[in-house]
Amino acid sequence: MLHRTTGLALLLALTAAPSLADEAVDAPAESRWRLGAALGYGERSNPLVQSDDIPILVDLDIAWFGDHWFFDNGDLGVTLADNQALTASLVARFNSDRVFFGKTDTRIVTVDAVGMPLAQPVDFKPPDRDYAIELGMEVLTDGAWGALQLTAFQDVSGTHGGFELYADYSYGWRRQRLYIEPSFGASYKSAELNNYYWGVTQREAGVAVLPYEADAGVNWHARLLLGYQLTRHWSLSLIGDYERLNDEAAASPIVEDNHVFGFFAGAAYRF
Repeated sequence: MLHRTTGLALLLALTAAPSLADEAVDAPAESRWRLGAALGYGERSNPLVQSDDIPILVDLDIAWFGDHWFFDNGDLGVTLADNQALTASLVARFNSDRVFFGKTDTRIVTVDAVGMPLAQPVDFKPPDRDYAIELGMEVLTDGAWGALQLTAFQDVSGTHGGFELYADYSYGWRRQRLYIEPSFGASYKSAELNNYYWGVTQREAGVAVLPYEADAGVNWHARLLLGYQLTRHWSLSLIGDYERLNDEAAASPIVEDNHVFGFFAGAAYRF
């Protein structure tokens, strides 16, 4: 089975760097478990107004791959096809857009949504949003030309009722202990998904924020991973990640920045 990638780019540091064990003649059979931890420092910016960036100090990589079923850092899936050309799986996951809404604060606002002074300062906090359980297909394929990941997910929990289409292309270079992997791609978010997370309902609106309805849009992303293998288990990693929010999300009155930037530098240990 081709190894999949999920969520934070940080997890790539635990699997993508070259392994000294790969070069051993009598290397043991590959384990069904993939266990690792990364220690260091990083941040992921939060595009919401009155919000805090998300610090990254420790991240765990916990995955299990059976003959058909697998668990990969919160994603649960079953492999439907696995051959030299591609791996196709049915996957259940949580939507990742919700993570930003856990780092918001209530602060005093002195201007309204169009920048005019308010007669009296008011408290404002971005609205709450729930996690959505999504079910969809994931296709992985790779070769000398690089690696391609394609996914299509639909909300099955009734949270937003929308869907997302995602594509990511990566190409890695290895030179002894050094590994470099740039990647880029795009994700199409339906109007229902986009509006649930970035829209503002009549009930949520007030003197500081006007109602807003977001339509469908396309996010663009790019990532660069640098890994250096120290021993069979230890490696150093440096990761930079950029995502440009779609225009519909960026125009929301609860959004301050039109992009999300993340980075991490540290050491990763693979068990």
